[in-house]
Amino acid sequence: MTEKLDIVTLGESLIELSTNAKMSAAGCLYKYYGGDVLATAVSALRQGSKVGFITRVGNDAFKEYLLESWQSEGLDISRIKLSNEANGLYIIARPSVNEKEIVYYRKKTAPTKLCVEDIDEEYIKNSNIFYASGITQSLSPSTNEAVEYVYKIAKENGVMTAYDPNYYSAITTPEEAKENFSRINSNIDIMFMNTKHDSINILEVDSHENIIKKLWDMGIQTVVLKSLDRQGYYTGYNGNIIFTEFYTNEYIDTTCSGDAFNGGFMHALTHGFTPFEATKFASIVAGLQAKGIGAIKSIPYKDEVYSIYRGNNG
Repeated sequence: MTEKLDIVTLGESLIELSTNAKMSAAGCLYKYYGGDVLATAVSALRQGSKVGFITRVGNDAFKEYLLESWQSEGLDISRIKLSNEANGLYIIARPSVNEKEIVYYRKKTAPTKLCVEDIDEEYIKNSNIFYASGITQSLSPSTNEAVEYVYKIAKENGVMTAYDPNYYSAITTPEEAKENFSRINSNIDIMFMNTKHDSINILEVDSHENIIKKLWDMGIQTVVLKSLDRQGYYTGYNGNIIFTEFYTNEYIDTTCSGDAFNGGFMHALTHGFTPFEATKFASIVAGLQAKGIGAIKSIPYKDEVYSIYRGNNG
């Protein structure tokens, strides 16, 4: 693909099997696909961005389902490679709004074989933003090395970079998350952080203003903090910090709503929005996503999002 892409992402894909019953009582599981970076990619894509996804897909019974689904979405998969390892899997049960059970099977899967040799430098250079996450880094040492390599390439070639630690205690430790962040922090332009998990475990700072100023001091120009206690987002840019409320507090499932936000934000930023406007836009994307079932299945499309944004902002 020679067409310039708005966003290029690198991460894992997983098969999602879901139920609205308790895991022990479920008689049927619904198939879809998931993954934090993939959710971000699809979110930006559904808002109208041109998005590429770099990963490895397992040559198993799910291969065709994954590749055909992404192609039908319009995702550029020209840099995806096949691998003999299996595709990852997670099973999620949501019997109620406040109850969720998740089981992961993501060790020694195809995406864990991602490595520097899988990276096409020209593909990265031919994009406006590159995005990956701490979960991507946690897949394997070779994947971590590939992530570090791409951030360096992007920075050296004037490609904007964005990052979300996406700290999750079931996947990594605070020490590993800090190390992963330290490997790339000098090459990050946009930082997404969750104040409940990321900032406490990685920066060991809990004041919104101090978190943003600390990241600014590290050279990260744009910071978005997702704050659960204040129910909104703090966006720090160009010396200013502005708070934006969540679009809605009425939700069914918030799985991957933060990832959907990231995609909406980067889409808006590459389409003429300021960082503060991008936060308002992305809040709508995340809010609508959280009203549905399924991490990626429930991500909204641009017509609905733009209609609400224009209605709220003239």
